[in-house]
Amino acid sequence: MKKSISLIAALLLVLVSCQKKQEPIEISPEEFHASVDKVIEVMIHDIFSPPVASRIFAYPNIAAYEIVAKKNDNYKSLAGQVTGLESIPDPKNTENINYEMAALIAHIDLNKRLIFSEERIESFRDSLYTVWMEQNEPVFNASKAYGLEVADFIGEWMNKDNYKETRTMPKFTVDSEDPSRWQPTPPAYMNGIEPHWEKIRPFAIDSAQQFKPIPPPEFSMEKDSKFYQEVMEVYEVRKSMIGKGDKSDEIAIAQFWDCNPYVSVTRGHLMFATKKITPGAHWIGITKIASRKTDADFAKTVYAYTKTSIAIADAFISCWDEKYRSNLIRPETVINEYIDDSWEPVLQTPPFPEYTSGHSVVSGAAAIALTDIFGDNFAFDDDTEVAYGLPVRSFTSFNHASSEAALSRMYGGIHYRAAIDVGIKQGRDLGKFVVDKLDMTKG
Repeated sequence: MKKSISLIAALLLVLVSCQKKQEPIEISPEEFHASVDKVIEVMIHDIFSPPVASRIFAYPNIAAYEIVAKKNDNYKSLAGQVTGLESIPDPKNTENINYEMAALIAHIDLNKRLIFSEERIESFRDSLYTVWMEQNEPVFNASKAYGLEVADFIGEWMNKDNYKETRTMPKFTVDSEDPSRWQPTPPAYMNGIEPHWEKIRPFAIDSAQQFKPIPPPEFSMEKDSKFYQEVMEVYEVRKSMIGKGDKSDEIAIAQFWDCNPYVSVTRGHLMFATKKITPGAHWIGITKIASRKTDADFAKTVYAYTKTSIAIADAFISCWDEKYRSNLIRPETVINEYIDDSWEPVLQTPPFPEYTSGHSVVSGAAAIALTDIFGDNFAFDDDTEVAYGLPVRSFTSFNHASSEAALSRMYGGIHYRAAIDVGIKQGRDLGKFVVDKLDMTKG
């Protein structure tokens, strides 16, 4: 009798266990936001350059989007629309596949491939895997298999974008004989980063040169020259801030949009880097804010991240193409040599040539993409920098935010007027091309 009771109890336990593993699993937008936040956290830790960071955002988002588009009737595949991308494979067996889970798994897996500190992504991944396995093992296994299959497929496409080849190309050579050419800036005097980024395969634009801007004003320290006037504008703007104190709105704007992962701090004989997000990561953060404000579902959330990250990635390719073509000297170097050797910018000058302004190009492109997704006059409170000790700033639209981001580089003392004005146009023109070219939604 006791054996029978024990056997029944064991069978009931197995039955309960099996039932527990058959629960439906709903993947929320917050889980995708968490995956994006995790890779940003790791990128800050690993100190990726702004162009490289943009690449890290784009590929995992595209992988997730392609899986969503495979099942969701509201979205169209990017195959044939994005350079070199073919249709992802169909699942061998659709039974038990949760496509949103598969999309998130692909996103996480590609994130892990693109950063250095893999264990940080693995810890996040395993925490989700444990929950999903407990909820519904058959669905988890089927979704994982398909997500990883798509991650492999996108990974093969990703590996043909010339990134690996640029890792072995020569460092940027500084031309010390030409006074107009960029020179490394204090305090770290780093080499110019990513001088071959124009060789990276673009996503939506035809080539790195497609949105080639007009040349910058010709270098001249003659007082009636356009270049000299722009130098003096940067110099005078900084001087005017000194009279207003550290609490001026111009300084607040400059610091809010700093987004320089290469800031170096010197204490005694030690120099170390502070941790900050890149400009692309700031706009990815704004994408999260807009998605949450509109209660976007999982599919629209992935769509928003994907379109915005493609615009950002192509903006960096376009901007870096011009930076190393014009190879223009930074305001700090010119002012210290010709005007005032004690002058310092509000922000630390980033380690690459001046023209055009990366913030201007990237912000312009991202704002156009986000406006296409969420509409014009989309007011939002930007809390992206709160984690770095900065207050919330409010904007009436994405274009409003992009204009402020561009102008922040003048307030920061690291860009001339032309780099800002021409850069924002370059970015907005590129952004418009991207949203016009990519046919991602149905109806």
